[in-house]
Amino acid sequence: MKTPSSFPPPRFRAILFAAALAATGPLLAAEVVPEPDPLRTRELIHIVRQDCGSCHGLTLAGGLGPALTAAALADKPAEGLVATIVSGRPGTPMPPFLGIVSEAEAVWIVDQLMRGFPADGGAVPTAQAR
Repeated sequence: MKTPSSFPPPRFRAILFAAALAATGPLLAAEVVPEPDPLRTRELIHIVRQDCGSCHGLTLAGGLGPALTAAALADKPAEGLVATIVSGRPGTPMPPFLGIVSEAEAVWIVDQLMRGFPADGGAVPTAQAR
């Protein structure tokens, strides 16, 4: 006769472990996006507001190109958005930006867009203006 154990049955433990692992998957996959230096950050914000904004709207709410707001991008995979920035979209007005921004900077831009892009327009503070 088996004596009761204080541990759950092995099958239950396996299911519990699998569920815990699945729940932490997104945390493990979360990428830490490095912040560019302050000057490059301002330049990237300016590029997004001016270059991207010329087609996607100056407030990024849409225009010739689709909206780039956090709400509009919520269901889009970040990898696809990075690829679009870097390589463009052949057969559409979306040009490639590789050479203007690096792939790492494109990852940072997508991260910022998905959080709600900075509202300061990338202006250089007067104390640092040249």
